[in-house]
Amino acid sequence: MKLFLLALSFLLLMSCSKKDDLGKVDDIPGLGGDTWVKGPLDRWLFDTLTVPYNIAVKYKWDQFEFELNKTLVPPREEKIIPVMSAIKKVWMSTYIAEAGDLFFRRYCPKYFILSGSASWNENGTITLGTAEGGRKVVLYLVNDFVTRDMPDYKPGDSANVKQMFHVIEHEFGHILHQTVMYPVEFKRICAGLYTANWNNIDDMSAYKDGFVTPYAMSGYDDDFVEMISTMLVEGRTGFDRIVNSIPPGYSINGTSQADAKARLRRKEAMVVSYFQTVWHIDFYSLQSRTRREINKLLY
Repeated sequence: MKLFLLALSFLLLMSCSKKDDLGKVDDIPGLGGDTWVKGPLDRWLFDTLTVPYNIAVKYKWDQFEFELNKTLVPPREEKIIPVMSAIKKVWMSTYIAEAGDLFFRRYCPKYFILSGSASWNENGTITLGTAEGGRKVVLYLVNDFVTRDMPDYKPGDSANVKQMFHVIEHEFGHILHQTVMYPVEFKRICAGLYTANWNNIDDMSAYKDGFVTPYAMSGYDDDFVEMISTMLVEGRTGFDRIVNSIPPGYSINGTSQADAKARLRRKEAMVVSYFQTVWHIDFYSLQSRTRREINKLLY
């Protein structure tokens, strides 16, 4: 009986292998079968980012690079060069000008993954970018990227573009502080005011407690890098505008206008000192360069 079952199993196996084409493993997208003839876009990415900085950009769709429970849209290929060219001007070139090639090559993420749409979360917030281990950055909303030299640009589109730069500066800020930690005194400035419900707080309410954005209220580390990204993207004038917009009176947590402004100025000073002491970077000079490049793209 055992011999009969073994023989039957063998026959079934042979029958399957002869008659049914189950497909080859290398034909499955994302497992080695998604090859294509390299074109001008691939050559531009290779020459502009891979050769000089060892940065790879993945724009061909691969769901396994993202959370499997999210519905996302692939990036449009005509958006890839404008997005990565703008990132090079606003983020890469400005850091290189202030800190040098060696600094940037050592600490820059080496792998960019692009998604055309945002990643929506269950609590109603959206994820606009992530960084993993200081080496991989995922950018969303690529299809919404429009600058003033593009035919479909409208003045309101500047917010979307600035948000992408904000994400890049935020994630790179994480890489820097994960390499060398910021001063522990920073955590004491707004101690007791951090909250998991930051997504239910509007901008002005965050300002009134001494935070530069609502997301900064989610934790110490995000508070620090939100300061970096906001100060760089908005420029010195834009950051001053945020501080000066805090009205007289008290927040719901009892923070006075004077205390809120003082907290933001203390955080500003710590960011500037951190960049100078740890990385030998003049933050205000970096800030000016960054804002200047953003203005060229948008205004």
